[in-house]
Amino acid sequence: MGQLEIILVLLVVMTVLVGVARRTPIPYPIFLTLAGLGIGLIPGLPHIELEPEIVFIVFLPPILTSAAFFTPIRDFTANLRPILLLSLGLVLFTVLALGFALHALVPSIPLAAAFAFGAIVAPPDAIAATSVAEKLGLPQRIVTVLEGESLVNDASALIALRAALGALAGGFSIWSAGLDFVVSAVGGVALGLLLGYLINRVLERIDDTPVEVLLTFVNSFAAYLIAERLHVSGVLACVTLGLLTGRESVRTMSARTRIQAQAVWEVVIFLLNGLVFILIGLQLPAVLEGLGDYSALELAGLGLGLGLIVVLLRFVWVFPATYLPRMLSRSVRERDPPPSWKVPVLIGWAGMRGIVSLAAALSLPENFPQRDLVLFLTFCVILVTLVGQGLSLPWLVGRLNLEPDGTLEREEAWARFSAAQAALERLEQLSNEDWVRPEQLERLRGMYTARRQRYSARYWGKRELALEQGSEAFERLRRELMKSEQLTLTALRDGGTIGDNAMRQVQRELDLEDLRLGEAAAG
Repeated sequence: MGQLEIILVLLVVMTVLVGVARRTPIPYPIFLTLAGLGIGLIPGLPHIELEPEIVFIVFLPPILTSAAFFTPIRDFTANLRPILLLSLGLVLFTVLALGFALHALVPSIPLAAAFAFGAIVAPPDAIAATSVAEKLGLPQRIVTVLEGESLVNDASALIALRAALGALAGGFSIWSAGLDFVVSAVGGVALGLLLGYLINRVLERIDDTPVEVLLTFVNSFAAYLIAERLHVSGVLACVTLGLLTGRESVRTMSARTRIQAQAVWEVVIFLLNGLVFILIGLQLPAVLEGLGDYSALELAGLGLGLGLIVVLLRFVWVFPATYLPRMLSRSVRERDPPPSWKVPVLIGWAGMRGIVSLAAALSLPENFPQRDLVLFLTFCVILVTLVGQGLSLPWLVGRLNLEPDGTLEREEAWARFSAAQAALERLEQLSNEDWVRPEQLERLRGMYTARRQRYSARYWGKRELALEQGSEAFERLRRELMKSEQLTLTALRDGGTIGDNAMRQVQRELDLEDLRLGEAAAG
């Protein structure tokens, strides 16, 4: 079976498995990983080995750019301290502590190589954090911190890995490693800012939806590849680019482009995410090759032990990082009061590893000490954290009783209220214009007044039942009418009165209206 046929088969299998996962309480990344693990153990199937270059060039740039695109810069910068403490401080702490632990457990692995293993498994996975957090409905700040950590920590971990490999080759200097880190990080951010600025200016000057959508994809790959050529952080370049283009999309893209780009990106990221996690599971047969010097009991003990150490190290870091800055700084304490103990417990348990760790392990040179064992241990850490923590995270959230804080809902209600208020004010300004008809004026005034009252009540926490029921009744009535419109369109097309092109044009307008009704109902 050729590579193209394998990819097509995997896409079909992934689609079926995601459909099954949607009907279970298990987040689909975990479900796909377990399924891939089971498929990989079926005798007679060809081994599918994941090339690290494919992950770093094909998978990682669009996934990081997309995640950053939908991350609010305001929330990201407001939580920069905890994000950096996790993505930089915790990564370095994990590299050192886990390196010493592995060297103590397996003395045949040099300390520099053990540090490399620590760097490989240090960063939690962006996809796992986002998909699991979204399904659990966590408070917005926790989601922001977890997503922000997963966007930045890949860069610090890969830089640490490069330093560890340099030390293994005998060319390590703490000063050169520190300088390399600063240059790589600053260079990646600067490149992302430059490319983001240039791309936003290009998007402002073109009005061609397919070209704009294609450009959003090319951006992510270009940022990563240019950064790697310049020996700066491709991860930070993609993240910075995504943050900047997401922030400015309301100005640089038309409504049509934003709708179509989001639809296309959702499908592409869905495919990439699904393939990533099923490929993780499929790697086990290849990982197990070359481990004949170790018994199954030794391998299980090492894998489980190091996985538990990784989990423990995160807790050891998270609690002091949460409370110590507030204890030492009065300004930090007053600006950001200490959270409940439940918050660091949840953040400590949400450290799931994924595809970046596996790709980094696969990228190790063939002469790396105990390479097969390091690959196996990396796979074990991914399973312990992704499957073990991921499956138990919903239970933990339920036990901690951490409810969504309602920040997003309140801000959305205020935005809708303010937009309706602005529309009413503009309507009054236009009321004396010759081209404004009185019946249109009254109709729009009534619509926006009702909308303003509705979202004012939501923002102030005073849900007016009659108003809500009236809105729901209107939405139900509108949907019933739209069903009639759609049936009539189909009948006209089937009867030959109109062609498919005319039907699709009118159907698109009905689909957009249906989408607007769904968003309003959710709001």
